[in-house]
Amino acid sequence: MVILGLVTLAIILVSGGEWVVRSSLFRVRYVSVVGARHETSAAVIAASGLSSHPPIIDVSAATLNQRLSRFAWIESVALTKHWPDRVVVTVTERTAVAVAFSATHHLVYVDSAGHDLGAAPLSANLPTLIYQSPRARTWPFRRAGRAAAYVAGQLPVAFSRQVSRISVNAAGSVSLTMTTPVTFVLGPASNLHAKFVSIASVIAHARLVPGDIVDVSVPGSLAVTGGAPS
Repeated sequence: MVILGLVTLAIILVSGGEWVVRSSLFRVRYVSVVGARHETSAAVIAASGLSSHPPIIDVSAATLNQRLSRFAWIESVALTKHWPDRVVVTVTERTAVAVAFSATHHLVYVDSAGHDLGAAPLSANLPTLIYQSPRARTWPFRRAGRAAAYVAGQLPVAFSRQVSRISVNAAGSVSLTMTTPVTFVLGPASNLHAKFVSIASVIAHARLVPGDIVDVSVPGSLAVTGGAPS
């Protein structure tokens, strides 16, 4: 009987606690959004569902991430609860590392994972991604052309401003066309540090002319050829 009484008391306490934390005293009333630059706080709050004042115990980061995935610039969100009625939503945004033309021929920003982040001005000072497949009719930089976006995100400060275009073919071979214009063939998007060191060394010490093509796909074994005749 004693054990039964204790169990009954525990159930009552748990049920009572559940009722308390779901009462109007513990509902979300105040929301702060931190880190959102491309979306307004009002838009983030509306999409998150927090404007409906849910019980603070029911609010989770997983749910917020799912609901806010509709925003191209939002990569992830973190949630901090301040009981009894305030939450802080900290937004981590994606970073544009390049631009590319969409299937409708509009210029858009692209991050290192190949996401289309939305409209970009023609004056955007970032490398342009090119997928070298005449049959491509959909956005390629999340799939077959993802290597180009990845390379854009890895470019070193030493020469990143000199990169005009980053091209990738269906086999995943990447080439950088500089503003000179000289082209560096990287091959697969692997061993990039060594390849970038080779490129920096060539830029600093070699005499190149517009149209030259430098193959750095095997670092330490460079090959320079002239461009195709005009």
